[in-house]
Amino acid sequence: MVYKNIVEGIFIKRPNRFVAHVLINGKEEIVHVKNTGRCKELLVPGAKVILEDCLHHKNRKTRYSLIAVWKGHMLVNMDSQVPNDVVFEALKEGKIEGLEDLTMIKREVAFGNSRYDIYFESKNEKGFIEVKGVTLEINGISMFPDAPTERGTRHILELTEAVKEGYKGVVLFLIQMKGPTVFQPNWEMDISFSQAIRFAYDNGVNVLAYDSIVTENSIVLGKQVKIDL
Repeated sequence: MVYKNIVEGIFIKRPNRFVAHVLINGKEEIVHVKNTGRCKELLVPGAKVILEDCLHHKNRKTRYSLIAVWKGHMLVNMDSQVPNDVVFEALKEGKIEGLEDLTMIKREVAFGNSRYDIYFESKNEKGFIEVKGVTLEINGISMFPDAPTERGTRHILELTEAVKEGYKGVVLFLIQMKGPTVFQPNWEMDISFSQAIRFAYDNGVNVLAYDSIVTENSIVLGKQVKIDL
């Protein structure tokens, strides 16, 4: 995934989930934030951020979209729309363990009351992949979610029903940075989601975590990361 027309800025404040105030070329601008999560540990006053200049996009209220932020020496992509693209491209290139030889890949397919990010088929099986973008990191440990997610919990539990019906179920956590060596569910933030992940794993759902190679204008799948449920 490559972004065009990248600019740097300095984060000032975030009055709501959707917009932030950023200093760009000495001028304070209101920009779109491409992540509705809390991201409090990332978006701190004075943080250096990366934005996409969308001047030529029609029907926009803001010119810029905030897509990444420097956390110390680590660049974190926080675009919540990009993980599906990264995983989809990696699947097409056969880069995800256990999903190398797929004959069909399709996005946004419903099962039951849920719509999963990716549906796939191979010669011997078919299944669903739920992709979760991860931006929360503490002391080398990446965690999800950074805010309670009833919808996410429901999707995970319904994925176990798909497995019971003969489908393969996969939850893939894409860590949108390079650095964390372990992934854990965020038990303190959302015990229901964390319990759902453990339940799904115990009932045949494959749980994976991969980090990302992030630059100021790109993000691609990195290496598999250890999971601690």
